[in-house]
Amino acid sequence: MSKKILLINPWIYDFAAYDFWVKPLGLLSLASLLRENGHDIYYIDCLEPFHPRMLRDPQVKAPKRKPTGAGKFAREIIPSPLQLKHVPKNYNRYGITPEIFKDELAGIPRPDLIFVTSMMTYWYPGVIDTIRLVKEAYPGVPLVLGGNYVSLCRDHAAAHSGADCVVTGEGERALSRILERFCGDLPRFLPDFSDLDTYPYPAFDLLKQADQVPIITSRGCPFRCTYCASHLLNDRFRTRSPLKVVDEIESWNKLRGVRNFAFYDDALLVGANSRAIPMLRELMRRDIDCEFHCPNGLHLREITKELATLMYRARFTTIRFGFETASVKRQLDTGGKITNDEARDAIAHLRNAGYGEDDIGMYILCGLPGQTSEEVEATIEFIKSCGARPVIAEYSPIPGTDLWGDAVARSRYDLTGEPLFHNNTLLPCQNSMLTYEMYERLKSLTRER
Repeated sequence: MSKKILLINPWIYDFAAYDFWVKPLGLLSLASLLRENGHDIYYIDCLEPFHPRMLRDPQVKAPKRKPTGAGKFAREIIPSPLQLKHVPKNYNRYGITPEIFKDELAGIPRPDLIFVTSMMTYWYPGVIDTIRLVKEAYPGVPLVLGGNYVSLCRDHAAAHSGADCVVTGEGERALSRILERFCGDLPRFLPDFSDLDTYPYPAFDLLKQADQVPIITSRGCPFRCTYCASHLLNDRFRTRSPLKVVDEIESWNKLRGVRNFAFYDDALLVGANSRAIPMLRELMRRDIDCEFHCPNGLHLREITKELATLMYRARFTTIRFGFETASVKRQLDTGGKITNDEARDAIAHLRNAGYGEDDIGMYILCGLPGQTSEEVEATIEFIKSCGARPVIAEYSPIPGTDLWGDAVARSRYDLTGEPLFHNNTLLPCQNSMLTYEMYERLKSLTRER
């Protein structure tokens, strides 16, 4: 029997947030699957950058957006949580106003079931406020919470979120038991969970304006870096057919006029000969009018002369790589996914293909347990010497990762009891060898030429 199902992408509450082509990919994938099963779908995005009322409201400053689809969120300064009062920065609600959200809730039929997603563990206050308002609008309607916060901090989410049910891992895998429990029904269609090509496309048609959409060619990652949660959020590494990925890109380009696509894979370039290279060649063959962006950190080790040339010709205009550190010891200790020589060679291939120094962003992890400012500075200088641009990524401790125990032992904050302290703005594992003042100086070094 058809049910009315509401899906909600909650607010971000934080000191800083930027829309690097962000969309709730898992939630929209679930929406598409529910629709395949005959349910009526309603969708509210609290982060919507193009909500008509936000654009018309003279009290709301329109966020600056780039032609590529990235840009700022609308924001409103709100009181900091008690645990973060010591941080001398404005704490913000990013997205639409609560009044607009309440009106959105009032404007749809009473749903039979509600799904809410979540992202960073320390963004949970926005999730809690979202759920509170939903419960006020629809008392008695069951609400299911999933996403990264739940998967990484299940007990905290179960105790504090206000959801009737919390679901860890991929929502599609839990759909049967959720529908049976709350709707007394079972889905008539489910994909083959081992084959990503059997999944329907995410429901990007629900977006008010699809100026850009995220794409994945895989889930999970074959590596297990000590600071990364990929293996906790995905049971294994699974890939899509490169030609079917191009089919999806072409479909959104033709049906919705989408020109900017962001890849959010954890391992887009792994196994390039059978995955990335055929995809790039097919993109060029079809000559689709679009550009591609990779904000999630590509594997630099995979870059060859051929791959760099294909990426440049296929209009991969935003490329970021996860380099993390030039310290040989830490490279080995954290997973061994790259060496300095491999990095130097890969950057040379990218430069020879046509990319400029500013085009090649290299993420550096700053604030790792026991890390010194000298290590970070040496990494910055190494990247500059190779002809690329260093980009500092502040370390956020993630429960369940191999580095978690060391982070808990070294941090001055209660990381296990309070996810707010995972916030990378705090530099949770800063120490006398890498203070916040040193970090500010390091950031300034990345901007020097």
